[in-house]
Amino acid sequence: MKFTVISLFPAIIKPFFENSIMKKAINKGIVSFELIDVRDFSKDKHKRCDDLPYGGGAGMVLKAEPMSFALEHVEATKKTTIFLSPSGKKYTQELAYSLSKEKEIVIICGRYEGIDQRIIDLYVDFEISIGDYVLSSGEIAALVLIDSVYRLLDGVINPNSLLEESFGVKNGLLEYPHYTRPYNFMGIKVPEVLISGHHENIKNWRLFKAREKTKKNRYDLYLKYLEIIGENNGFDKKN
Repeated sequence: MKFTVISLFPAIIKPFFENSIMKKAINKGIVSFELIDVRDFSKDKHKRCDDLPYGGGAGMVLKAEPMSFALEHVEATKKTTIFLSPSGKKYTQELAYSLSKEKEIVIICGRYEGIDQRIIDLYVDFEISIGDYVLSSGEIAALVLIDSVYRLLDGVINPNSLLEESFGVKNGLLEYPHYTRPYNFMGIKVPEVLISGHHENIKNWRLFKAREKTKKNRYDLYLKYLEIIGENNGFDKKN
């Protein structure tokens, strides 16, 4: 899979591709990337890429022309193109799985008050929000999306890990608690079941804890889980 990122500040993005698991994925040929600096496509002598919004208001808007030139350069209309924005569709693990099937994704990083709407109308396939909050940097949002997608590609991480983690395809629950050495840390001991060697009991304990955690932290996911397994008869008390 190839990630092409259109940005005013590509230097924020670059280190992510040069470290840790991502670096290994690139060395294996699983992932490739291209970083495009919008300023390289500005016809302004000062390489300016933003301007005041029509209709007035605070802040600046990224101009259509340099963004369009950059997107044409990477042939964005032939690829899946995403604009990350608080106004977009809320990002989910399900959408991450869907995007992981693409051969190439073009990501537009917003700044300031956003980008000219005509760029969205002409080039964008998905306008996505990573959460109900606002960032000053579209680059950070882009990294969230990239990280959530590339780890789902074959050969990046152990596929069994994907089945048991939070929002996994297995049951949609949050992930159960984990423990490692030492056995006793500040008076808190590892649950006995995890050192019992009884695999069925460990499996049942982890499911119980995953259900417990999901009910406490994400009641909406817990209700969805009950529907999946057929245990929800239309009402479930929180307490």
